[in-house]
Amino acid sequence: MRIAQVSPLYESVPPSCYGGTERIVSFLTEELVRLGHDVTLFASGDSRTAAELVAVCPEALRLSPARDKLCQHIYLMEQVARRAHEFDLIHWHIDYLHFPLSRRLKTPHLTTLHGRLDLPELSVVYDEFGDMPVVSISHSQREPLPQAWWFGNVYHGIPGGSAEIKQTSDGYLAFLGRICPEKRVDRAIEIAKAVNRPLKIAAKVDPADRDYFKQEIEGLLEHPLIEFLGEIGDDEKPRFLGEAAALLFPIDWPEPFGLVMIESMARGTPVIAFRHGSVPEIIDHGLTGFVVDDMEAAVECTKRVGELDRRAIRAVFEERFSATRMVLDYLELYENLCYIPRIPRSAGNSISPHDSAVNLRRL
Repeated sequence: MRIAQVSPLYESVPPSCYGGTERIVSFLTEELVRLGHDVTLFASGDSRTAAELVAVCPEALRLSPARDKLCQHIYLMEQVARRAHEFDLIHWHIDYLHFPLSRRLKTPHLTTLHGRLDLPELSVVYDEFGDMPVVSISHSQREPLPQAWWFGNVYHGIPGGSAEIKQTSDGYLAFLGRICPEKRVDRAIEIAKAVNRPLKIAAKVDPADRDYFKQEIEGLLEHPLIEFLGEIGDDEKPRFLGEAAALLFPIDWPEPFGLVMIESMARGTPVIAFRHGSVPEIIDHGLTGFVVDDMEAAVECTKRVGELDRRAIRAVFEERFSATRMVLDYLELYENLCYIPRIPRSAGNSISPHDSAVNLRRL
């Protein structure tokens, strides 16, 4: 197939450090190329890919001093539109921004929604654009927007590598990701103190969260059990996670997926996660980690990580969350979508995709 992958421009593909969406776009793109598909990646110019790269801007917008970053995405959409006729399918990863444009293109298209959808202002968009086929990354992500055209659900997948799995529960606890109120690194610190085990925090602090970090978190890092490493890159993650006794994922928000959970599982490292959003879909309680409802349970389950078989955790990862499995799932959706007749919709046209005789979308 001739496939366009359209990435956000905030980070390179793959990102140098933090960046979940761009990382998934990279894994998807490279695996599609490996399987013999003709892939064009629309992304920032500092991206690295075996596909044809259309460099929409010289570098990731995170590195740009420009204050208006929307303009680059408007330019991105125009670049895709100009070449739309060259593709069998366009796969968008920029949320709903392209919906008015895609409605008017003849090329089949699909959108993976990577972010949270529980914002009330989103309803008006999906009320209007119910003809846009979208993919969820967990079933829980769909709940706020039942009116959307959910064409499928594809869990994220990542390359697993061939690192040796260390069958040990010794060592430190790990927190990996971003420091912000909903990720609750403060809970991770309290859990580590309660079980008297070192905690290593590898996390990014966005400008929007600097005040929170300074006022709420920085003082907690002075405890002798706590080590703050800052943001780390992909080359450092396997060792960081593989040598940890467990990953702490004490979130307090409806997480759409939680890529770090499967990054940990790829190393055979169990996950202690709070029951929000996708967590019960990703973690098999008592097998790949523990799903908990409160701090008391989190502390008790952290004490039990030695009961879990790290090789079994890795085996679950290989079965459910490999990059190859993810790509095969998407290819099935691509093929199904290309069989659905395109029904152009414009003002006054009330035909809904749900009225189509080809009922392939509820996968």
